[in-house]
Amino acid sequence: MPNQPVDEALGRADVAWVGGGSVANLLACWRTHEVGAAMRDAWERGVVLAGVSAGSICWHAGGTTDSYGPELRAVTDGLGLLPWGNGVHYDSEEQRRPLVHRLVGDATLPRTYCTDDRVGILYEGTEPVEVITDIEVDPETGAARVLRYTVVQDAGKAVHPTYVEGQYQGGAAQGIGWALNEEYIYGKDGRLQNAGFLDYRIPVCSDLPMIDTQILEIPNPNHPYGVRGVGETSIVPPLAAIANAVSNAVGVRMTHIPMSPPRILAALEASAGKHDA
Repeated sequence: MPNQPVDEALGRADVAWVGGGSVANLLACWRTHEVGAAMRDAWERGVVLAGVSAGSICWHAGGTTDSYGPELRAVTDGLGLLPWGNGVHYDSEEQRRPLVHRLVGDATLPRTYCTDDRVGILYEGTEPVEVITDIEVDPETGAARVLRYTVVQDAGKAVHPTYVEGQYQGGAAQGIGWALNEEYIYGKDGRLQNAGFLDYRIPVCSDLPMIDTQILEIPNPNHPYGVRGVGETSIVPPLAAIANAVSNAVGVRMTHIPMSPPRILAALEASAGKHDA
């Protein structure tokens, strides 16, 4: 809310999330309004501080930024809650990796923890204890594996919550299959080549992550019990969600499903060819 004291707003928060943008402008604005002191107080009280890109660098001693123009530069006046440097977009932007290495080498930045897009570092106090990612892709084979998936869907009224969760999970599993593996293959004669489940690749248990569920209950006014259909809706989102995750993981936008290993590998090789040309 405008003109609300920052310490009051943070005093009611469990989590403070900061998005991307210009970290230099962000820090300058925070200094003007004394936000840094309020953030430190919140952190010491146990508020979870999190963010992406600029919203990740800001908690650290510094990092690399494009705040000053197309050429990346160091920023060294982060809040310093974490005494390390932070190298974001490590492989997705080609200038980032060599610049981080140079800045650490000449002691412009302290020890620096680097992450690529869609990867997070979990700290306890000031020590990194875990790295979290949604999907991993083997650059040698193109094989993608979903490591975590959460369904958030409105059930209207979950008359039997366990059954609803099962529907969410089943739909998500089918969507994951469509996104990564399932495909009709036709020969030159127009005949279907993979008409049976021996050749039509559906996901099995070992292909899937633990699928978490969040049931929203917003009653359907057009049903006497307020329920909504839950069996098909969760099939749809995995295609776009996984496409974004894979594209961010490999640095190449995937535009065709399934994103099977041969297709991802071809996209990686095509991208490498463009950079080499």
